[in-house]
Amino acid sequence: MKTVTMRVNESVYEMIRQAADGQKRNISNFVEFATLQYLTSSQYIDQAEMSDILNDKSLVENLTSGLQDVKNGDYTLV
Repeated sequence: MKTVTMRVNESVYEMIRQAADGQKRNISNFVEFATLQYLTSSQYIDQAEMSDILNDKSLVENLTSGLQDVKNGDYTLV
């Protein structure tokens, strides 16, 4: 187990505290729970969804073209 220290402004802390209270969790547990929820639902896709993406030829071509445009300096990612 690791310890993480973070600074948040008062309004963010109050939102976290209220959300933790609403779920009957302590703040530390809520932050861990919320982080895991975000990472697993927003950042990753399952194998079936990845297969669907890779099998969509038009989508793959558009993504490849867009990536090449970025590499050529035609666009800037922000």
